[in-house]
Amino acid sequence: MSAHPVDHAGLEVLGFEECLIRLASVPVGRVGFVTDGELLILPVNHVVDGQDLVFRTAQGSKLSAAAGQDKVTFEADAYDDRTRAGWSVLVTGRAELVYEEAEVERLGQLGLHPWPRTVERPFWARIRPSSVTGRQIPQQETGFGSPSR
Repeated sequence: MSAHPVDHAGLEVLGFEECLIRLASVPVGRVGFVTDGELLILPVNHVVDGQDLVFRTAQGSKLSAAAGQDKVTFEADAYDDRTRAGWSVLVTGRAELVYEEAEVERLGQLGLHPWPRTVERPFWARIRPSSVTGRQIPQQETGFGSPSR
């Protein structure tokens, strides 16, 4: 029996703290926002800072979204093909740029290094969540979702 409640689709519902732990366990997620009237979803590496997500960015659409304190969504997940288990966490909130020098210095100590190093990413963006939800598919022991051996 699961320690988590189950949703209408049979997925286990993760609590807030567990969602933050899962987000912190993976280095890359996807940030989604509207730019020039179009939806855009881009991969970013990130860290969890308290209840917020932070990432570094360069000039461009992500910077514009953060500067405008736009609504954004952020999703990260993990999946184990062998056990057919996995999880997904979705964060919605507002993006903002971090301007304060002391805060930029503090964030620099969190160990986040931009994934692609071809372009300098001097700006820090923070997502302040208004909603954090997560679901998981536990390891399947028998039946359709049985791990392949």
